[in-house]
Amino acid sequence: MPKDLAETLLAGEEVFSGRLLKVYRDRVRLPDGSESVREYIRHPGAVAIVALLDDDRVVLERQFRYPLGRVLVEIPAGKLEQGEDHLETGKRELLEETGYVAREWRRLGEIHNAIGYSDEVIEIWLARGLEQRQQQLAEGEFLEVFSLPLAEAQAMARDGRLTDVKTIVGLLWAAGPAG
Repeated sequence: MPKDLAETLLAGEEVFSGRLLKVYRDRVRLPDGSESVREYIRHPGAVAIVALLDDDRVVLERQFRYPLGRVLVEIPAGKLEQGEDHLETGKRELLEETGYVAREWRRLGEIHNAIGYSDEVIEIWLARGLEQRQQQLAEGEFLEVFSLPLAEAQAMARDGRLTDVKTIVGLLWAAGPAG
């Protein structure tokens, strides 16, 4: 029989509220009756897209990520707007960031990429039947779109040349039964 591992909220407070994130500090009762503090980030959620061209090349982006101070290679992705459906977020983000629209969409799954300090959930979708339109980057958004053979991108995910978790998982899931 599983042990009760749940923690019970005793008191909590929002300690920061920004445009994207909210940070909380809660006092909790642990399963053994003692108390502890939990600090965590609330995130609206996001969608990431493995976008495949007809020749099995995957659409990728190079984008500077300020917290790491460097450019990373990623699959297209973006946060959910309030009340927005995940698929609609994926379609919007794919068009805005890359200029592509897709005829076929398949949900691959969801990941929790920072479970120790964030409630962020990222749904990963596979998009096929791409058609090039006009990229619609948001103000202040700068990225470079390029493509690689899917097999090469998957090799980069396996050998550590790609380090972004949503990109690694998406590329590897695209190779599986769901892809």
